[in-house]
Amino acid sequence: MAGKCDVCGKGPQFGHNVSHSKRRTNRMWHPNTHKKKLSVNGVAKRVSVCTRCIRTINKHAA
Repeated sequence: MAGKCDVCGKGPQFGHNVSHSKRRTNRMWHPNTHKKKLSVNGVAKRVSVCTRCIRTINKHAA
């Protein structure tokens, strides 16, 4: 589930795979996003949220 977090804006990051011979090839790291139903301005919406934001939302909801 790659994409962008609708809460914090976290998106994919770019870098290199580095082999034993130090040959560099491009790669991406995707944020761990999940579809979640959240109340946005009093309206239930289905949004893509990273797991860090889900933890923070659950922490403040309790």
